[in-house]
Amino acid sequence: MPHAVPKLFSAELDGITAELVEVEADLNVGLHSFSIVGLADKAVSEARERVNSAIKNSGIKPPTRENRRITVNLAPADVKKAGSRFDLPIALAYLLASDQLRPFESHHSLFIGELSLDGALRPVPGCISIALFARARGFTTLFVPSSNAAEAAIVKGVAVIPVPSLAVLIEHLEGRRIIPPQSSTLITPSFPPSRIRLQDIHGLHAAKRALIIAAAGGHNLLMSGPPGTGKTMLAQALAGLLPPPTHEEAIEVTQIWSTNGLTTERPVVTFRPFRAPHHSASLVALLGGGTNPKPGEVSLAHRGVLFLDEFPEFHRDVLEGLRQPLEDGTISIARAKKALTFPARFMLVGAMNPCPCGYFEDPDHECRCTANEILRYQKRLSGPLLDRIDLQIIVPRTPVNELRTPPRENASDEDERAHALVVRARVEQHERFARSAKHFFANADMSSLYIDEHCALEPEAETLLKQTLERSFISPRSYYRIIRVAQTIADLAGSPSIKKEHLAEAFQYRLRAGE
Repeated sequence: MPHAVPKLFSAELDGITAELVEVEADLNVGLHSFSIVGLADKAVSEARERVNSAIKNSGIKPPTRENRRITVNLAPADVKKAGSRFDLPIALAYLLASDQLRPFESHHSLFIGELSLDGALRPVPGCISIALFARARGFTTLFVPSSNAAEAAIVKGVAVIPVPSLAVLIEHLEGRRIIPPQSSTLITPSFPPSRIRLQDIHGLHAAKRALIIAAAGGHNLLMSGPPGTGKTMLAQALAGLLPPPTHEEAIEVTQIWSTNGLTTERPVVTFRPFRAPHHSASLVALLGGGTNPKPGEVSLAHRGVLFLDEFPEFHRDVLEGLRQPLEDGTISIARAKKALTFPARFMLVGAMNPCPCGYFEDPDHECRCTANEILRYQKRLSGPLLDRIDLQIIVPRTPVNELRTPPRENASDEDERAHALVVRARVEQHERFARSAKHFFANADMSSLYIDEHCALEPEAETLLKQTLERSFISPRSYYRIIRVAQTIADLAGSPSIKKEHLAEAFQYRLRAGE
C-alpha cells in the first residue's frame, strides 16, 4: 500500500484576486534535505528556515533532526508562488507527513500565515481577497494570523479562525483547545481621518462651487492658480464632501489596500481614499505593476480622490498613462506571461501653476517667464488628457482683508449644507440609474450611449447647446462631458431636466481652460 501524502489547501494572490494552491509534503529515505518545489520565489524558498525554527520552538521535533529527504510541493507547479503566506500550511503538511500531528478533516479548510522563528504567526497581505475566494470555492473554514482575522471576517459565509501561533493551532486541530471563530467585522462608513472642511478655507466661493459639483457627479477637476492660493486645501476638502462608501465599495477598496499591505492599522477602509503621490512618482508607482504586479496609486484611489499636485511636473508617460483609467475605470497591466486588470474608478483632481514661476496673469506679482516658457509649460498637459477633465477652473488669490475677516455665524453649517446637497444629488442619480438596464455610480461614469436616456434638455438649453457648439471647437468627448456636468448641476438644483442656466454654467468650466 502506498503511503498517503498529506494535502492541505492555501491560496496565492493573482493581482487582487486569489487562486488555489495545494500544499503536499512527502518524506523519503536518504540524506537529509528539505526541498520546496512548485515555482517558488525566494521568500517561499526561505520558508525552510522559518518552518524549522518555528517547529523546534513549539516543542516539536523539527525537520533538521530527520535523517530523511523532505519534499514539499506547491501545486499547480506552473503558477509562480510568492510571499510568505505558505509557511503555515507547509509546517502542518510536514507534521502530518512525519506523524507528529493526528490527521484531521482538511478538505474544507484553507490555511495562510507567515511563521516567526518562535512559532508565532505574522500578518500577510490580501486576506480579504483570499476570504472572498474561499467563500466562492466552497471552503467553510479559513485559518489566518490573529492580526488578519478582523479583515478576513468582513466576508460572511466563511468561519475565520484567528491563529496566534503554531502550537495553539496544533492544540485546536487535535481538539485539546478550540479556538473560537472571529466574530463578523461590521463596516461603518466614515469620513477621511484628516479632514479639511470648507469653512476652514476663506473666500474662493467659485472654487467651492466647482468642488461641490465635482463631488456630486464624481467629475474630474483641474485647478490652476498662483502658489499658495489654497488649491491643496480645496482638494483635501473634496474628500470630506463625498458621501461615505457603500458596503460593496468599502470591500472593493479594502481588497486593493490589503493586497498592498496597507490594512495593518485598520482591518477595513471605511472612508473614501485620498491619495496624493509626489510628482516624482514612477509609472509603476502610479499605474501599478512590478515583478509581482500590484495595484498603483490609481487603484489605491479607487472610489475616492487621486490628487496630483504640480500636475505638469509629472513625467509625460505617467500623465498619458492616466488616459485609460480615466475613460474605462480600470487599468490593465500587461506582462509577457499574463495580463492583470485592476479597478481604478477615481476622481482626478489636479493642481498646477499657470507658468514655471507661478505668477502668470497674477495682478499682485510680476511674471518672470517668457511667452515661450509659458507655452512650453502649459503644453506638458496634452489635449487628450485635458479633454478627460470635466471641470477646469482658475483659483485666484484671496485678498488679505478677506483672510482676516472672522468667520460668519453660520459658517459652521457650510460643510453640512454642501454635504447634504452632494448626498441628495447622488441619491437622485442612483434612483435614475436604477431604472436603467445599465447601472452607473455617478453622472461622470455615464456612458455616452445612455446620455439621451438619462439627460433631458429643455428647449432653451437645446438652443444654447447648438449655438455654443457652432462658435467653439469642442470634441465629441467634451460635448458629452459638458452634458454630464450640466446634469449634475440640475441634480443639485433639484431640477428634473437640464435648463439653460445649468448648461451655461457647465460650459463655463470648459471655456475657462481655453477651449
